[in-house]
Amino acid sequence: MMATMRYPLTARSQRMVLSVSLLLVLAFISGVAAGPACAGEGDPAPAMITTGTLFDAISDLGALARLDEPAYRTVQFSSYDRRSTHPDAPGWYSNADGFGHEPVPGFAAVLREPDEEGVGLYLICDEAGPGAIVRGWSAAMGGTLRVYLDAHSTPVYEGDAYQFLARRSKLFLDRAGLRIDYGDSLMQQDSDYWPIPFGEHLRITWEGRLEELHFYQIQVRFYQPGTAVRTFDPDHDPAEFIESVYQAVQHLLHPAPAESGVVVPLKAGIAPGERWVCPDLPAGPAAVTELRLCLESGSREQALRGTLLEVSFDGASKPQVEAPAGDFFGAGPGVHPFESLPMSVAADGTMTCRFVMPFENNLELALTNTTSEEVTVTGSVTCCNWEWNDRSLYFRARWRVDHGLDTGKKPIDMPFVVMLGNGRLVGAAVMVANPSPVPTPWGSWWGEGDEKIFVDDNPEPVAFGTGSEDYFNYSWSRPDLFDHPFCGQPINSGPGNSGYVTNYRWQVLDAIPFHCGLAFYMELWTHAHVPGISYGRLAYLYARPGVFDDHRKLLAADLIVPPIPPRAPQGIFGAAGATFYHFDELKLTLDGRSSLAYEEKCPSDGMPVRWEAEAGSTMSLTLPFAEEGKYRINVVAVHRPDGGTIRLKVDGVALKVKDLGGAEFGGRDEDAVPLRSRFVRRRLSTGFEPIELQVGDHELVIECASSGVCGFDYLWIKRG
Repeated sequence: MMATMRYPLTARSQRMVLSVSLLLVLAFISGVAAGPACAGEGDPAPAMITTGTLFDAISDLGALARLDEPAYRTVQFSSYDRRSTHPDAPGWYSNADGFGHEPVPGFAAVLREPDEEGVGLYLICDEAGPGAIVRGWSAAMGGTLRVYLDAHSTPVYEGDAYQFLARRSKLFLDRAGLRIDYGDSLMQQDSDYWPIPFGEHLRITWEGRLEELHFYQIQVRFYQPGTAVRTFDPDHDPAEFIESVYQAVQHLLHPAPAESGVVVPLKAGIAPGERWVCPDLPAGPAAVTELRLCLESGSREQALRGTLLEVSFDGASKPQVEAPAGDFFGAGPGVHPFESLPMSVAADGTMTCRFVMPFENNLELALTNTTSEEVTVTGSVTCCNWEWNDRSLYFRARWRVDHGLDTGKKPIDMPFVVMLGNGRLVGAAVMVANPSPVPTPWGSWWGEGDEKIFVDDNPEPVAFGTGSEDYFNYSWSRPDLFDHPFCGQPINSGPGNSGYVTNYRWQVLDAIPFHCGLAFYMELWTHAHVPGISYGRLAYLYARPGVFDDHRKLLAADLIVPPIPPRAPQGIFGAAGATFYHFDELKLTLDGRSSLAYEEKCPSDGMPVRWEAEAGSTMSLTLPFAEEGKYRINVVAVHRPDGGTIRLKVDGVALKVKDLGGAEFGGRDEDAVPLRSRFVRRRLSTGFEPIELQVGDHELVIECASSGVCGFDYLWIKRG
């Protein structure tokens, strides 16, 4: 392994890598490093917290299943709207959280009022340590960020705010002259997970203009007083702890179970209404290190939602895990492949969970088929030995859903979980069925609301967010698909953010401990009034035996995939002033080398046109324009694995793409539009660069650039 490393470049770090390599070889020879320790037999807490020990922990799923030593609390500093004080006061749903021109600056204090150029100095945090920054995020934040550690008057970082919050891994590695192929391991969408420990104190300030965008989130661990923490040194730590950085990157990019252990195969055919219990599971003390499931049925999408997964440890009266089998893995409804640290879904439908699940005596895994068809189940459960003691925690997953919501004009605080007891929050996922009629993200967005996470007896949230997508590490309601070790959006069926949408986020270094209670809420706040929205969500936790939560037993009526009803597209928000043309209502002229068919209504109220065309064939239509000016043409089309590629021309002029609309292929400023997705059908709105048109009729020609199935729903056109 060491021979293939692409780091470091400096002589100092070369010597360190050789030293680490020699230690690993000696450890292997002596048998110390013969294999990974069993998840329950973790090493004692390090004598000192360092950048290296934090990187060692960044992918350690086994450590989540034990109470931490030393203990810590997690706090998030963010630009949330300071008018949000408590639910009994006005302003609880205030939303001026970084857009600029906030009535109250989104900071802890104003250190220097804005000067004649509008530049002021603001305090983000000023807290006694010891601790560590474990996550940063920003949608957009310019200005100058200064990070002071301990009593040093010179900041450890001074520069562009976004670069520190979302790209500091690259900054520190480049500064040290180190080259690692870290991929998306540390920088994930608009977040960065490079840890920054400090021994005594943390102070962060921002200098900039309040009228400009300044969204930010910074999550910090604060250890119990007296914990030995070695303060981060950007001139030495990256090189000194390069082996820990490299190993963390490899674990994040190539996740594997904590330990192999005993593998119990799963295989069953479950009839409608039947509850099947997995036989031959090992007795404890032990821990599940990997759970694999693959469900097949006449309707796999319905089977994945309608098959209830229950996992009970040590004879629990209420299962600690209760969720639809597909949604539990973070990608429902349906099969939507992705790869993350604790969860993966393969293209063949195999779903894998690597969260470690310890138990003292026994384990029960049950699947209940609430659908009308038989469900075939295959998979496996992998267990290893576990030393059960008073630090061991049960894994818990709580799924709930509200179907048929009417969002109206006011946000709704949606509970994910309310729990009494001792444990930690390690992740969350949402599964939204959004029947919005708006074809653009601005207008079909469902997640304007913030997360609010309360811990113990603190009346103020330890995490008050700035938007649902910000919690999930991205920004600006982007409809594109992505998957990273800690976050992802494996489905967004479109157009815009309408249809079926799933987001997930896992929290390892940024897990949120609680000693006597946790209450996790997320505001459901849609841009437009959307009746009939379905909001499913999951909270993933670890907790000591004896906790109590607000989970309600799931019913068959909960375990449905709500249909997205046909609806007429609306010209509001991003589509304000648009004119709509359904393809089934247009006079379409074919060149003779293709055929047309019509599909079922969805998502619009028209009948989508299915065009099976050979390369070079064309379809033309005529559009009237009553006024001269610049017009933006957008086409809502079906993207599918066997989709073709098209070009659009108006009066012989090729149009270039301006907005991909979340497409997985193609690019801006190109004239070819691949109507292709990797795995599933999506309906996306592709926008083109404005074109100047005169009054009268104009010919729009759609040319097939590469053969395949092309599905067209509607055109929407607006001036400007």
